[in-house]
Amino acid sequence: MTTTEEVIYNLEKNAPMTNREIAQQEVNDFKQSKRYEWMLTGEAYYRNQTEILNHKRYTIGEGGAKIEAINLANNKLVNGFIRKLVDQKTGYLLSKPISIQTDGPNEYKDQLDNFFGKSFLRQLKNLGKNAFNNGIGWLQVYYSETGELSFKIIPSRECVPLWKDGAHTELDAMIRFYPIVIYEAKTKKTVNIVEFWDDTGVMKWVQDTTINSDYIPYEELQGHFSAIDAEGKTQQLVWDRIPFIPFKYNDEEMPLVEILKTLVDDYDLRMSENANNLEDLPNSILVVKNYDGQDVGEMRRNLATTRTLKVSGDGGVDTLTLVIDTAAFTNHMEMLRKSIYEFGRGVDTQSDKFGNSPSGIALRFLYGDLDMDANIIETEFQASLEQLLWFVDQHLANTTGNDYAEYEVDFIFNRDILINETEAVTNAKDSVGVISDETIVANHPWVTNVQDELDRLKKEKSEAMPVLQDQPYGGTGGNPPEPEPKQDEQS
Repeated sequence: MTTTEEVIYNLEKNAPMTNREIAQQEVNDFKQSKRYEWMLTGEAYYRNQTEILNHKRYTIGEGGAKIEAINLANNKLVNGFIRKLVDQKTGYLLSKPISIQTDGPNEYKDQLDNFFGKSFLRQLKNLGKNAFNNGIGWLQVYYSETGELSFKIIPSRECVPLWKDGAHTELDAMIRFYPIVIYEAKTKKTVNIVEFWDDTGVMKWVQDTTINSDYIPYEELQGHFSAIDAEGKTQQLVWDRIPFIPFKYNDEEMPLVEILKTLVDDYDLRMSENANNLEDLPNSILVVKNYDGQDVGEMRRNLATTRTLKVSGDGGVDTLTLVIDTAAFTNHMEMLRKSIYEFGRGVDTQSDKFGNSPSGIALRFLYGDLDMDANIIETEFQASLEQLLWFVDQHLANTTGNDYAEYEVDFIFNRDILINETEAVTNAKDSVGVISDETIVANHPWVTNVQDELDRLKKEKSEAMPVLQDQPYGGTGGNPPEPEPKQDEQS
């Protein structure tokens, strides 16, 4: 090696990593991490692809070797606890439209209602499922082909965030990798696209997954989005923030399956073993005395087909049956089920406590764990919506020239809790004159949209006023009003 080559080698060796090298290192580390493994597990368990599906039964073979027992029952019963709990949390907190309140002007409120309407509600619901299954969900902000500010959900297993702080509240960069199918001549193959997003823009590389190749440039540095200036030229622009918003299940970014996997696996295993025992009962252990045959398999076939067995001398057949301790099994399964709902912070709808029309206080007690989990989720999602609002305010400032960032905006989650309707209606009726009509309407179980209901009430009252005014003496029932007493002239 010449002196010049040695200098160049040392410079390259001690130089900081490039964005391409950082992306390659981080993606490789992420794919080998427990976090990535739990994400795949969470998605699988939500689809009822649990550990029990890989279960095998074994026996002892020749020489004491462990071999698979293919002649024994091997039921694989999947119990969808993860799916039920994820859907329960999603339905409880994210199934009803969120309410938006602001001290800004009406046109700002209308813009917010447009951005966070029904389409966004569906995205928020799916973001919740992603967060519960993966520990964190991701929403990307982008401009559509028609120039509209839009949002799309990015699979969590495709995102490698680089955080500025240890609390994971602000992004320094985002690495995203995802597969695409391409055709080279007559060959179809899958390659990975790797994107590196930071405050300067986005770079893209391509990797051939069939040979695990190096990252090859796919696109040069581009902006976060493009815009056409007054001269008709396309400009590449960047946001002041990375346009990816995290929606966390909890501060630790821990998926639900990481908390419940061992309990769910044991429940599936015990249920399957019990089914195996019931199925194996007809094939109980036979004790055969003085059997004149030699092949045990032939004996079993004869017994199954002819229901007879020939023995010699003083021979006979005894049966060793398997005794199932149903009480112990039932107690264990009940404790497992209770633990799953307790540590999963859900509501067991099969509980006998639901069968007696419980009062509002009793229902709130039953929903206590779910409500506590919803509080934690709402805190995380509120912070995420505040980050998303920043992009909406920037967009409105760029397109309308109005800066709405100074106004306060509150996102109110409306939870879908089971209630005792009769009790709720009675309480609402008894509260008239004590609290405002808006509060009463908001808590009435039959009301789906508070503002629409208030508008209908106002309209009904305004239509009823002319009817009262047309009645004799202003609607006093036909009796003239009492004349006012005349004052004494001397006084």
